[in-house]
Amino acid sequence: MSELKKRKKKSKEEIAKEFDLPERKSKIATIYKQDGQAYCLCRSSDSSRFMICCDACEEWYHGDCINVSEKEAKHIKHYYCQRCKEEDPSLQTVFRLVPVAGPTPIPEEKKPPKKRKEKPIGSSSEKRCGNCDGCLAENCGNCDGCLDLTVHGRKQRCEMRICSNSSSTRKKDRAAVKAAGRNKRRKRSLTPEVIRNPALEGDRQCFGPGCIMTARPQSKYCSDECGMKLATSRIYQVLPQRIQEWSLSPAVGEEQNKKALESIRMKQAIVRATLAELDKRHAELDLLVERAKRCTLDPNALENTDMEDEMSMYCITCGHEIHSKTAIRHMEKCFNKYESQASFGSIFKTRIDGNSMFCDFYNPASKTYCKRLRVLCPEHCKDPKISDTDVCGCPLVRNVFQLTGEFCRAPKKSCFKHYVWEKIRRAEIDLERVRQWLKMDELVEQERQIRQAMASRAGVLGLMLHSTYNHDIMEKLCTGKF
Repeated sequence: MSELKKRKKKSKEEIAKEFDLPERKSKIATIYKQDGQAYCLCRSSDSSRFMICCDACEEWYHGDCINVSEKEAKHIKHYYCQRCKEEDPSLQTVFRLVPVAGPTPIPEEKKPPKKRKEKPIGSSSEKRCGNCDGCLAENCGNCDGCLDLTVHGRKQRCEMRICSNSSSTRKKDRAAVKAAGRNKRRKRSLTPEVIRNPALEGDRQCFGPGCIMTARPQSKYCSDECGMKLATSRIYQVLPQRIQEWSLSPAVGEEQNKKALESIRMKQAIVRATLAELDKRHAELDLLVERAKRCTLDPNALENTDMEDEMSMYCITCGHEIHSKTAIRHMEKCFNKYESQASFGSIFKTRIDGNSMFCDFYNPASKTYCKRLRVLCPEHCKDPKISDTDVCGCPLVRNVFQLTGEFCRAPKKSCFKHYVWEKIRRAEIDLERVRQWLKMDELVEQERQIRQAMASRAGVLGLMLHSTYNHDIMEKLCTGKF
């Protein structure tokens, strides 16, 4: 019984949600799209009447053709047509639970009512607290109780001396609250209320241009095509004047957007110039490497490096103490060791034409592409082997920044002073390229947003709905000065 009471307390919105099933919505939408299809026992394409779908064969039937009303269909949970029932006897229509009143008790023989004993005046049937204002008040001398008037042969107490804490007073208050609550409750309607416009009642002619047909019920047009024709003709009539008025009245927002576009284009030009400079530096680095390959070794090039002091330092990666002469090589190997244990991947491949800066190695296990720089990826891009005849080729400088025009001709395998200089310079150039491409991407997004704002400001919908009437311009247009 508790479940039945909970179902009775459901609101109208909750009951509507039970019947608003998404499966049936999709089926109805599919039926409406299929123009000219025949269904139901009558094999007609009329979909304006109430219809119900079979949950087995998904065939739609008119309610009046199978003797099922719309009110009855609200209590059906699963409906199966007669043909499906004959093919599969286990299929039966399932109904929703409906609260049913319990069995009425058998009336017993009525016993004669007992006579109430008349209680003497001043009896303690109605208990008084003796502390409230009603108990401590004195007789007023004007009410019925003070004037010795009796009701049903019983003398009444003064109205000013009624106890506010007595059981009878509390019962009256509860009864008044319940009565007020009952009056506030409204009866629920079984079917949703249909809103009808009285102005669209009766037979009317279609509002479409040149149409002589009768309009549909609760509509101004006989079909959707007539409504579209009327809206199109109104746009053709109003829009040219709005466009001319827009072109003659300057907008502050339009000017601000144009200035912002100019600023963004200047920044984009700077980014393109920076990328061109980086490409130039990359080409110069290739020339330096080619020059080193064509040169011969200098056996005396390593004599100056042997004069260095015997110093030691600590590796920044592993923390071990190492010799200063082999510090760069040790740190490089230590970094590659720990870097190869990490993973930097993305499900998208890099799409920058003409630049293959990233590794982009596809890992089938994680289904990602490696996003390290190609020159710094120790996991997938290995350094080429160095032979004994390879020249270092690092450009020599004076005072840190001044190029001397010469380059190191020591063996590349034994030169600890310029260890992997080519790799570091390529990584520096590629990292700066990535920064410039990210900056360019941000500028392109800003330009897109500004252009979208400018296009929507002067769009058809904006001109038709948000047009301010400029009296000065309209007077000049009427006089023909423009």
